[in-house]
Amino acid sequence: MATFDQLTGWAGVGQVTRAGRDVVAGWRIPGLMKAQLVQVGIPAAPRLIGRVRIQSEAEPALLTSRGPLYRLTEHAEPGDQAERSSFGVEPETGAVSFVLPDGEAVFADSGVGVWLDVLHRYGSRVTASELLGEPEGPEEYLSEDEEERAVAESDRPAEELKEIDPAAFDGYEGFLWPGLLDRWLY
Repeated sequence: MATFDQLTGWAGVGQVTRAGRDVVAGWRIPGLMKAQLVQVGIPAAPRLIGRVRIQSEAEPALLTSRGPLYRLTEHAEPGDQAERSSFGVEPETGAVSFVLPDGEAVFADSGVGVWLDVLHRYGSRVTASELLGEPEGPEEYLSEDEEERAVAESDRPAEELKEIDPAAFDGYEGFLWPGLLDRWLY
């Protein structure tokens, strides 16, 4: 399982937020998952998590197509605050979903621990890569050679992520990671 130190290693100091024990105490998710949110924390992740925003209410407050979830994060592209996406955790099961701006929930991972492991692999790969990181600006385009290298680089984390949480790759429609990795370059 990913650790706080591993996450801060690529996300940076001050970019991993741990939940307060009192904040998640009333949440209806498995105790181990509460402990992971408190001990490990949640990283800001390139192109995926702009900021960690753990809800403080005991009842799920993020309204989605799958029902209410506990909010963990939110993200909006610069200049587009109306298009906010979030990650949320499902009461009882602890499954994590990615929530689109319209409230559509897309399955991400089968639990908080594997979600943190997947975020660790994803974030460490993206931040270490010259090709998969944040673009310099809208005018930046990859050459054909760079695009081929970037596709090869994105294939490695896809295989690693499948090993961490096979359930997250058990289909294509309605699953976050296969679609995200397919669109990584676009």
